[in-house]
Amino acid sequence: QVQLVESGGGLVQPGGSLRLSCAASIFTFSNYAMTWYRQAPGKQRELVATISTGRSTYYSESVKGRFTISRDNAKNTVYLQMNSLEPEDTAIYYCNAASGTNNYWGQGTQVTVSS
Repeated sequence: QVQLVESGGGLVQPGGSLRLSCAASIFTFSNYAMTWYRQAPGKQRELVATISTGRSTYYSESVKGRFTISRDNAKNTVYLQMNSLEPEDTAIYYCNAASGTNNYWGQGTQVTVSS
């Protein structure tokens, strides 16, 4: 059974940093595109950043230049380094793994940016 487990969320002050991790129990992790999404209260889930199997990356305009997505295929883990955090970044952050018709989600980790 495939599992994605996010960690690293928490409370941080504006301007601070957090690093999220998503550990995947997927045998062929390197074949999966990995994406971070987030959902703020009362809002739809939105794509934050994605990294392809070839390590190409894409970022939403709202996080470009502040967030960095990376992957370690040897550890079956994808990371999201978040710098210069803003109150608007407050949300539950979800990890997604996609390959062909296979699509898996983690349970989410809360990120709260507040003074």
